[in-house]
Amino acid sequence: MPGAAMLLADASAAFISYLRDVRQLSPHTISNYQRDLLSLVDYCAARRCDDAGAIHEADIRGWVSQLHRHGLAGSSIQRALSAARSFFNYLGREQGHSRNPAAAVQAPRQSRRLPKTLDADQVNKYLQFAADDPMALRDSAIAELFYSSGLRLAELVAINLDDIDHPAQLVTVTGKGRKTRTIPVGSVALTAIGHWLAVRPPSAEPALFTSNRGQRISVRNVQARLKLQGRRAGMYQDVHPHMLRHSFASHMLESSGDLRAVQELLGHANIATTQIYTHLDFQHLAKVYDAAHPRARRRKAKPD
Repeated sequence: MPGAAMLLADASAAFISYLRDVRQLSPHTISNYQRDLLSLVDYCAARRCDDAGAIHEADIRGWVSQLHRHGLAGSSIQRALSAARSFFNYLGREQGHSRNPAAAVQAPRQSRRLPKTLDADQVNKYLQFAADDPMALRDSAIAELFYSSGLRLAELVAINLDDIDHPAQLVTVTGKGRKTRTIPVGSVALTAIGHWLAVRPPSAEPALFTSNRGQRISVRNVQARLKLQGRRAGMYQDVHPHMLRHSFASHMLESSGDLRAVQELLGHANIATTQIYTHLDFQHLAKVYDAAHPRARRRKAKPD
């Protein structure tokens, strides 16, 4: 039997507690859920629809339309819808509601933007760090590790000293959903990490990368330092951690063509996410096709 009526705001708060205490999602993910569900709660409250069990598909469509009118990007609307679907699935389990009003609602279509990447020459130019300063050695190790292993920013800052297996050339990281994966580290990145460890200030902090005060380096610090290095290297665009991750993925796919392997390295749950990196240059593909396919080869002109 369905449970008693529950205010949408109270149900939303209970769901957030469930995500934090039971699912143990990251603070960043929980913050996104809170923001999206608060938007839904406010929309419904303005229309005097406070009963969580009385929300209909039309209400969700109206909410999505409002988000679209306010200029929210399609990807952000899709994330908000995903939060709503998860929320109503939770209510179905807890309160016995048999129908998810957000299940069939789709976000407005958007053109897929390809991630910005650096080519191999740009990467080499960017990775020319100074070698006479401890913080520069740390920043070099950070950048090399990003490009070597395709890490997310949150994954990199969370790495501890014992997460690096130097003899095996592996690093273990914790990704989205608290899932751990062990991935290879290139020899150049390991050398850069060794140079950093030789000058790393003594600290009780187990973090691999620390600030000049001996604390685990922050996300903002990493972003700022990588951006600064880009300017020092004369890059025409700001370089950020995800650009190095995107470059890693793109270069791995261009060289290997192994989509499944790159999916595992990046820690993507869905291979469709990895497929955005398959943006090989069309002219390059056309040249390969023309050179390899029997029916594509141009016939030599016969002499007169």
